[in-house]
Amino acid sequence: MFAKVGDHILVRGHRMGQPDRHCIVCEVRNEQAEPPYVVQWDNSDHQELFFPGSDASVVSNET
Repeated sequence: MFAKVGDHILVRGHRMGQPDRHCIVCEVRNEQAEPPYVVQWDNSDHQELFFPGSDASVVSNET
């Protein structure tokens, strides 16, 4: 997985009926654009370090 600042990450719910979660990449910590990323979740005001798993996908911010 590769992401850049401003990209959105979608994390699918783990069980049926669980909602998907969304976050925005606030900081990329290496030149290869690989995890971990500093993100801000839609439902939170603080930033945290995030190691995406196989349930996560990047939605590019480019149009």
